[in-house]
Amino acid sequence: MAATHGSAEVVAEVASRVRDVDAMEWGRTALWRAVFANRPDNARALLAAGADPERPMMAGWSPARLSLAGQHPLVTGELSGSEQAVVEESRRLTTALGKPWVEGVSLVCVAGIDAAEAVRRLDAEVVPADSVTPDDMAGWPPSADTELTMWATDVPGGCAIVQPWSYIASMPGISTRLSPGTKCFGMYFNPKGGCQGSTSLDGVLTGSDISPALDPSDDDSAEDILTAYLYQNDVLAYCCAWAGLHPRDARAFAGPPDMWLRVPDGDYRYRP
Repeated sequence: MAATHGSAEVVAEVASRVRDVDAMEWGRTALWRAVFANRPDNARALLAAGADPERPMMAGWSPARLSLAGQHPLVTGELSGSEQAVVEESRRLTTALGKPWVEGVSLVCVAGIDAAEAVRRLDAEVVPADSVTPDDMAGWPPSADTELTMWATDVPGGCAIVQPWSYIASMPGISTRLSPGTKCFGMYFNPKGGCQGSTSLDGVLTGSDISPALDPSDDDSAEDILTAYLYQNDVLAYCCAWAGLHPRDARAFAGPPDMWLRVPDGDYRYRP
């Protein structure tokens, strides 16, 4: 806890009082946690206390190796070509997206299909951009038309479906219709409950109640751990990266979109 949240002075004091500065909890050491939390001062304090930066853990991501993916490497070295490409794309993606307003927004990032194909798979109707007004969005409960209306935008790698005022775009009934032959990541930025994500592969819901902000598990894959590290502070970028979308800017999520659509009336909380 000190390595992640405390000061370097606190870390140094605690480290001086423990029997083993490299004691592991949940598959990682205090030094690993300092690196993951991007706390270079704490990492240096632990190194000074004798922590081992090369200790194997977390699917091959020792503290030293993980630090190579960040801004404060502990050692001199290089990642593999594919890993470095993932790091560079994360930096490009977070810069391109910036910080658009996402509170109360739901979305689904879909790989490999464009917005027109998404409309077809959802059996949706393309509607005028002014078919939903600010007054429609302000009312609660929303009208049926408002609740079923969202927008779609093509981005390199696929498309994004976004609903700026409700949770419908992230529902399993949307994702499972969109994902046959491909994959998608749905997310609702719930103002009350935080981020609520789900994954779908080839028409099947494969994960739910996902929060990309959580620490990785000690049984996660090497790829998953690197992704968690790179996108721990940017859930929107994580959604895009998981689905393999490469937006050049935030337009798909902040507007104006390529098109507005309205899905048929139905209960989208469950897969069809």
